[in-house]
Amino acid sequence: MRKKEENIQERINKLEDSLGKFDYKEKTVTKKKKTPTFFTCEVVILIIIAIIVSLVMGSMVTYKLILEKQTDTELQEFISTYNDVIDNYYKDVDKQELIDAAVNGMLETLDKNSVYIDSNTSDTFNKQLEGSYEGYGMEIYNNDNGEIVVAAVYKNTSAAKAGVKAGDIITKLFDKNLENVKTSKFVKEAAKHDEIEITCKRDGKTYEATLEKQKVTLSSVASRMIEDKIGYIRVTMFADNTDEQFEERLNNLEKKGIDGLIVDLRSNTGGYLYTAENMISEFLDSSHVIYQIKIKDDITKHKSTGKTTKDYKIVVLVDSVSASAAEVFTSALKEQYGATVVGEKTYGKGTVQELQSLPNGDQYKFTTKEWLTSKGKSIDGKGITPDIEIKLNDEYYADPSDETDNQLKEALEQVRKKD
Repeated sequence: MRKKEENIQERINKLEDSLGKFDYKEKTVTKKKKTPTFFTCEVVILIIIAIIVSLVMGSMVTYKLILEKQTDTELQEFISTYNDVIDNYYKDVDKQELIDAAVNGMLETLDKNSVYIDSNTSDTFNKQLEGSYEGYGMEIYNNDNGEIVVAAVYKNTSAAKAGVKAGDIITKLFDKNLENVKTSKFVKEAAKHDEIEITCKRDGKTYEATLEKQKVTLSSVASRMIEDKIGYIRVTMFADNTDEQFEERLNNLEKKGIDGLIVDLRSNTGGYLYTAENMISEFLDSSHVIYQIKIKDDITKHKSTGKTTKDYKIVVLVDSVSASAAEVFTSALKEQYGATVVGEKTYGKGTVQELQSLPNGDQYKFTTKEWLTSKGKSIDGKGITPDIEIKLNDEYYADPSDETDNQLKEALEQVRKKD
């Protein structure tokens, strides 16, 4: 019997050795690791996957190399010509001017609104759109003689207080002569100082002026009561701060109890789309679509962010220069508010441009999308036809005033009408 028990115990010991010992005290199991095995079908599948991945990766690398080679071939003509001109042209060549001309030429093959903007022009353009800048309060340009001429002086700026006027020629910055100096170089040098001394020439006489750098806020909105209960707002561009100025002016007119409004957008070439959107939202609640954006075949509708819809009569004055954001504003008020449009057919700029900067300070913009009116109409190249077409008469050009402005008179007549 004892021998039988020993045989049983021996079998148990062998079984424990083969399965791994179970320790009741520590409650852990120690097992030998198993080596994973693959069946033949699994191996075949893995080989097929590896082949497919290799083919895909190989194709991608090959495509990349072909694309790079093609790109190199396309650019080689330009690079070769550029190097040939630099090396063999009979005079010294400004390399940056060559690059600028190349970028400009490339953009000229696109639509008319895709353009190259040199650093001086882009600087002025950006200041106008931003609505404010740190400076001295004057616009300048180079005339045909290479002189720096004052194009405009802004009100309440150091240039205006110093007596600088449009048409003056700036001949010196501090003691440095500015003959044949580009305006971009003058601006960069002047920007280094908080105060500058300039020498100017006017009608053959010279004078000196000291200008202090300050924040210059550009006004793009003007308003007044044009007659009892009728307000008038003129908007010259849609800059970054135009909507704030517009809201303030509109609130002041509404506090005076207007029952009619004329919004004058004549000679307004546009600006920021979001500024126009904010201004439109002053008149329409959020149930109104105010414009649509089209990118290839995808169309997105944009609604007003306003809380209420006004109920007084509105007339929008436009002309052949009114464009872009001015047309967005006009079309939205015409289609959604029922405003009357008076004047001449607008310019017809129904596209949106994206602005890019180059390392040298120059910029370029190119068309990235098209905008449509709230009802889905394209005005690009067509413009907006006024409800009442009327050209500005010659009397106004001879003597500009409310009395000679026949377009404004017609707008007033339309506001006075009771529906």
